[in-house]
Amino acid sequence: MARFIPDRMTARIEGDFVVFLIGMRINKPWKIHRWYPVASAMPRMLREVSALDPSHGFLGFTQLGFFALIQYWRSFEALEAYARDREKLHAPAWAAFNRAARDARGDVGIWHETYLIKDGQYESIYAGMPPTGLGNVGHLAPALGSQEAARGRLTKE
Repeated sequence: MARFIPDRMTARIEGDFVVFLIGMRINKPWKIHRWYPVASAMPRMLREVSALDPSHGFLGFTQLGFFALIQYWRSFEALEAYARDREKLHAPAWAAFNRAARDARGDVGIWHETYLIKDGQYESIYAGMPPTGLGNVGHLAPALGSQEAARGRLTKE
């Protein structure tokens, strides 16, 4: 179990960044041959992007549950470059999913949302938590003084 930090903490990251939410939903659990390839692809892709040189722009991820997670990227261009790179795992997996799903829409659902975050246009608070989310990829600092309230955390010091 990860060590938790008992204090109230906030996270900062220098510059703009991207928050990418991604997940899947099993709609027909008995059709294992439809959803298992999707479910098993994500852990392999996470290992791949986590091993990339930081110049590729992947900052890290936090698992939200068994079938959903948050990824942090330096830029949309970096995220898109990984997603479209045929030498990496995502592009072939995405093509295979689309081929398989052509006649099986609804057996398994996938979703993602991409948010472009401007420098200083976010806030965070963690209390009694191990480093997670932005606190896992950014820099943690005590949420004291002006940083105690959300409005203060939105003001860059």
